[in-house]
Amino acid sequence: MTSAAPLDLSARYQLARHLAQQAAQRGLHLYRQREHLTVESKGGFSQDVVSAADRELEVFIRTELLAAFPEDGFVGEETGTARLDARCVWVIDPIDGTACFLHGLHNWCVSIGLLVDGVPAIGAVADPNHDELFHGGRGFGAWVNDQPLQVSSATDLRAGLLGVGTFYANGKQHFMPFLGQLLDAGGMFLRNGSGALMTAYVAAGRLLGYYETCLKSWDCVAGLALLAESGGRCNNFLRGDGLLNGNPYLVACPGVYDQVAAMIGPSLDAD
Repeated sequence: MTSAAPLDLSARYQLARHLAQQAAQRGLHLYRQREHLTVESKGGFSQDVVSAADRELEVFIRTELLAAFPEDGFVGEETGTARLDARCVWVIDPIDGTACFLHGLHNWCVSIGLLVDGVPAIGAVADPNHDELFHGGRGFGAWVNDQPLQVSSATDLRAGLLGVGTFYANGKQHFMPFLGQLLDAGGMFLRNGSGALMTAYVAAGRLLGYYETCLKSWDCVAGLALLAESGGRCNNFLRGDGLLNGNPYLVACPGVYDQVAAMIGPSLDAD
C-alpha cells in the first residue's frame, strides 16, 4: 500500500451510490431485452456465463470510477485488475446473478465495493427489480434506500433462514455435510443466485446468515462494508489471495455465527 494520506471517502460514497443506480437502470433495460444478448460460458463451468450486458456495465462503471479517481485501483469480474497497490481499490460485479438475469429471474444486482487499505469501507448494491439500493460504509452507516439496516437479533438457527451456496470445485465436498447438520438443527435455507444480495439481506436482518463454500471478492466486498455497519460478523474472507481467487465465506448475525461456523468446521478458514 502507498503511504497514508487524507481520503475523500464521502465523494467516493456518493459516486458509488450514483453509479450503482445508473448501472442498475441500464441493466434493467438490457434485462428486458435479454433474448437479444450474446452469451458465452467461461471458466469451464456450464453455468458460469457472461453476457454482453455484464461487459457493457462493467466498462461503464470502471470508466466513471477511474475518471473521477484515477489514483484508485480496480478489480472487476470481467475487465480484470489495475493498481492493486493503491490505498483505494474498487471491487465490482456489474451483474451479480448473471444466470438469474439471463433466465428471467429477478435475483440479480449491481455491486460496487471499495477497499481502503485492504478493508471493506464502502458498498452499494442496487436491485432495480425491487427498487432497492443497499448502501453504506465506514462512517456512513448502512441503509436500504432511506431505512437503516440492522442484522437479526436471533440466537438460534430455527428463528429464520440461512443463505447457502456452492459453485466452484474448491470446497464443494463440504456442502452436503453442512446442509445435513443445518437441517438436523432445525434450520432452513435458500439460495437466490446472488452473493451480493444475500450478504445485503444478512445486513438487513432478512437472513440470519449466508455461507458459500467458495465466493469471489466482487460478489461480497460491497456487502461486507454494509455488514460491518449493521452489526454482523464475518470470517477472514480476504486472507491470502482472497481478493483475486476467493475463499470460503460466512457472514451472520452475532447470535448464530458461532453455531454456523461450528457446522462448517476447519474448512471455513483453511488456507
